[in-house]
Amino acid sequence: MILETERLLIRKFEETDFERLFLLDSNPEVMKYIGVAPLSEPHESIKVIKMIQQQYVDNGIGRLAVIEKETGLLIGWSGLKLLTEEINGYKDIYDLGYRFLPEYWGKGYAFEAAKASLDYGFHTLKIDTVYAHAHSENTGSNHILKKLGFEKTGEFTEPDGICFWYEIKSENYSL
Repeated sequence: MILETERLLIRKFEETDFERLFLLDSNPEVMKYIGVAPLSEPHESIKVIKMIQQQYVDNGIGRLAVIEKETGLLIGWSGLKLLTEEINGYKDIYDLGYRFLPEYWGKGYAFEAAKASLDYGFHTLKIDTVYAHAHSENTGSNHILKKLGFEKTGEFTEPDGICFWYEIKSENYSL
């Protein structure tokens, strides 16, 4: 499966992506609002990729590598994931997420990739509702979710602070 936008290729993760994924997941700035410690060893990224690849098998969907067309580099990830563990009282729902290297922040890549993921979810998979959550202090992520048309429907507390809970229904999605 490959999604394509004007500037991005969005595809399934491959084990060869581990070095660029490690750059992302070892960066304290990227991981600041995630609630987990940055990775410290490159081999940990291989485990993350294998976990995501297993989600493709088990659930038919998972986070996807985002490749900048111009450079051919993995610059982050985006996509839908089936949440099989409970978060904020919800389980077995589709969650939109994204994470990008800081040098690609503020360029519209997260919005572009997230929009492609929502288009795929609503139009191809025929999902009725997509959920998302972001740390209350993560202004960039919260801005993107609102720009995509998500409605904040609640808050919940994580060990690292308050998270905002969002949802968007297919009939309200018009980008």
